[in-house]
Amino acid sequence: MIASPTVKIPTAMSVSFLQFQQLVKANPDLRLELTVEGKLIAMSPTGSEGGQRNAELTTDFVIWNRQTKLGIVFDSSTGFKLPNGAVRSPDVSWVQKSRWDALTPEQRKGFAPLCPDFVLELASESDDIDELQLKMQEYIANGSQLGWLIDPRTQQVDVYRPGKSVEILQSPKILSGEDILFGLLFNLDVIYPD
Repeated sequence: MIASPTVKIPTAMSVSFLQFQQLVKANPDLRLELTVEGKLIAMSPTGSEGGQRNAELTTDFVIWNRQTKLGIVFDSSTGFKLPNGAVRSPDVSWVQKSRWDALTPEQRKGFAPLCPDFVLELASESDDIDELQLKMQEYIANGSQLGWLIDPRTQQVDVYRPGKSVEILQSPKILSGEDILFGLLFNLDVIYPD
């Protein structure tokens, strides 16, 4: 078994988008994000329970999307180049079909230059909730129409929408996709620990 390399990123280091692309290409096993300031963020692998929850989330979105054919669903390994220049990887994301179809084949192969219409972040044991909240605000500021931050530890869901205050839901059973994910009713039983 080959151990994963330890990555230590100096806090003062910043890189351009081109340097980020080169770094990711040269290190395909690393999961990195790039902030608008050019700071690298190493994304550690999730634990088994977190991975299982992510798989459940993505599966439900894929099934809904196959039925509606309204857009494209992406998993947590997908990076998007946001309008502000950051490269982010939501746990689950969705882009309207017309927006995806408007991209060139070359844009689709790399970090698509857009912010998903819907983003979901699932807090893991190692995540800092304050950092995830800032990330959700960044998605909305860059064009997301709906965002869910789900914390299975507290069973709290923060719902983000443009031009509105964050709606905080405590232990909801079902989330609605509203007008963005038309017809989606997401059952949270698969997310909350027993």
